[in-house]
Amino acid sequence: MRRYSASVIEQVSPVPLTEVKTGVITRIMSVVAGHELRERLHVMGLVIGESIEVLQNARRGPVIVAVCGCRIVPGRRLADKILVE
Repeated sequence: MRRYSASVIEQVSPVPLTEVKTGVITRIMSVVAGHELRERLHVMGLVIGESIEVLQNARRGPVIVAVCGCRIVPGRRLADKILVE
């Protein structure tokens, strides 16, 4: 049986932005996309390490997030490629 000390940090596996509930503040861990799409996200302020708040995320309809004081509405397919904590 393995024992872990209190200093062991729990690993959080990334989930797509589309799976995060409304009202949650999370951090972008990675983006599963090519260079062009990453650049587009960078211009919008959606960069790795940035904290974002999910303002709206229903099963259908847009995903609306707040980042750097701005509201951004990535399409659901794009939001699926953004992995967060």
